[in-house]
Amino acid sequence: MPTALLVHGWRLFFYMNERNEPPHIHARKGDIDCKFWLNVDEYDVEEAYGYNLTPRNRRQIRQIIFENFDYLVEAYLRFHGGEDE
Repeated sequence: MPTALLVHGWRLFFYMNERNEPPHIHARKGDIDCKFWLNVDEYDVEEAYGYNLTPRNRRQIRQIIFENFDYLVEAYLRFHGGEDE
């Protein structure tokens, strides 16, 4: 589970076995666990799931993802794109 970013207690990371999925990021903070799809074409994020994710935390993690959107997409593609098909 490579960590892409650590911000305000949030750990944003990837799983190695998910290379066949569209670009996305996992995030964890304490007992909060969530996953967001990174829609590159529309420069948008969509929540895939959120466990213990309050509205305030949802706003915070979405803001962090948007502020680092390009970096996260590049990190995802670097991490998953270098593997053999």
